[in-house]
Amino acid sequence: MHADQFHPNRRNILRGAFTLGAVALVAPGAFAEQLERTPGVEEGPFYPPRLPLDRDNDLIIVSDATTPAVGEITHLTGRVLDAGGSPIKDALVEIWQCDAKGVYLAEGDGGNRGGARDTHFQGYGRFATASAGEYRFRTIKPVPYNGRPAPHIHFKIRKNNRELLTTQLFIAGHPGNGRDGVFRGIRDPLDRELVSVDFTPVKNSKIGEYEARFDIVLGRTPADPEEDHH
Repeated sequence: MHADQFHPNRRNILRGAFTLGAVALVAPGAFAEQLERTPGVEEGPFYPPRLPLDRDNDLIIVSDATTPAVGEITHLTGRVLDAGGSPIKDALVEIWQCDAKGVYLAEGDGGNRGGARDTHFQGYGRFATASAGEYRFRTIKPVPYNGRPAPHIHFKIRKNNRELLTTQLFIAGHPGNGRDGVFRGIRDPLDRELVSVDFTPVKNSKIGEYEARFDIVLGRTPADPEEDHH
């Protein structure tokens, strides 16, 4: 393993480790010290007060519609892990974000910020992790809007009906990050790195798609019912 993967930058540690499969190569006890927990970030006011009927992991198409959402299609993937690097099965990963016009599902017709919501954008999705802890969504690349210059996607992780983490994903290096009150509110600069994600163009995509990977590390998780003997 190359030495620069252990540079004291948490994002480098996480990205280098997962990319090269270090979780499988290093004993759990040894690697546990290298895994930093994903920091919590405020939920904000736009979690849907009423969940849509279509709440699957494809936010580009609503139900059986044929017209896709406006925006730059992004394949968002990652894993949910505990602090020791073990995958967490049956974690419910929820995401929600504004459409390409900057309007959230919770705002209905656009609220006070004007403009009609893109009704072809689902706005919210969920995915339950399998044994490898992986999740995947097809959504749009987040955009800034009035009051939030940093594009972002909201995340909530639940297991056994308990909320384990609420956070936000930001685009790494976006010029709006430094002007965004929520991003600047993450005081530890290394924690900022942990919620900053590269959006990389998909090679040979004819429609300009992106891919982004956001691995989420939790602390202790509630035991599965069959494992809880107390």
